[in-house]
Amino acid sequence: MKVVILSVVMMLAIWGPTTSHAVKVLAHSTIINQQGDTIGEALYRQGRHGLLIEIQVAGLPPGMHGMHFHAVGVCSDTFNFKHSGGHIMTEGKPHGYLHMQGPHEGNLPNLIVHADGTAHVELYTELVSLHGHNGSLPLLDDDRSALVIHRDPDDHHSQPIGNSGPRIACGVVNSMAPPPPIR
Repeated sequence: MKVVILSVVMMLAIWGPTTSHAVKVLAHSTIINQQGDTIGEALYRQGRHGLLIEIQVAGLPPGMHGMHFHAVGVCSDTFNFKHSGGHIMTEGKPHGYLHMQGPHEGNLPNLIVHADGTAHVELYTELVSLHGHNGSLPLLDDDRSALVIHRDPDDHHSQPIGNSGPRIACGVVNSMAPPPPIR
């Protein structure tokens, strides 16, 4: 009996109350650089209509960097992170928030890195979800997905990657929990 009660208490501490307004971290990415060193993390919270993402990194070149969701959750090829595939874009839309027919699902805003090489940002997207909520593309499908940071800024228009340049950091999107009911 004590084990059951302790398990329930621990579950509530981790997941919180089961009300519709309680949204906990449900996925994370450990972000690595081209040397395979951990340089940061991303935390993902599924909301009712979109995904809230918090990203914190250190050790990147200062300036703006294109950032996208890539179709395959693989970051083991640290030289160029090409095993993560191309951008997520099941609808075949063009790349870019500023493109007349865009954006596709893999688009994210630029990451702005301070002079000391750090960045901390919280952003929101309705283009993807963790588990396909409301018919959106799931990041946690069979082959998962990767958050990829590029060397150069994304111009939000050029095809296919917004002139973002080579991939310099990568983090596999990993589940931390079973999908909760969204009410």
